[in-house]
Amino acid sequence: MKWVTRARPKTDRIACPWLIRRFIDPEAEFLFVPKDDVLAAADRENATSFDAAGARYTHRGNQCTFEVLVEDHGLADKDPALGEMARIVHAADIEAEESTHPFGAAISAIGTAGLDVESDDHRLLERGMFVYDALYAWCLRNAHA
Repeated sequence: MKWVTRARPKTDRIACPWLIRRFIDPEAEFLFVPKDDVLAAADRENATSFDAAGARYTHRGNQCTFEVLVEDHGLADKDPALGEMARIVHAADIEAEESTHPFGAAISAIGTAGLDVESDDHRLLERGMFVYDALYAWCLRNAHA
């Protein structure tokens, strides 16, 4: 399945593809387009839109897109480590909530600075996958602590 979002992904737009590939759609293909083209690209490519205005999956209330995906797919119920991941991504993605998790500022900084060190969005995503794999491993270690 194809998934489409805004170009120059950081934080939520790296965390969501990680979640999608690891828990929802292992064969997912991601398209990064200008923010005003997300919905048209989704229609044209028969893709699922995310983290953009009017997208199928986007911020809902005070939830970031990662949290919406976790909730809509019932993933936190099956995996408490994903619930912790959702709290971390929320703190990193929602500026006013950065202090709600000790990792919020660090993950936000990695997401923002990643844009400075990688100009190719697909390469940025691939490099970011390791960060979220490692973060998930930490959450797994601490889920039962």
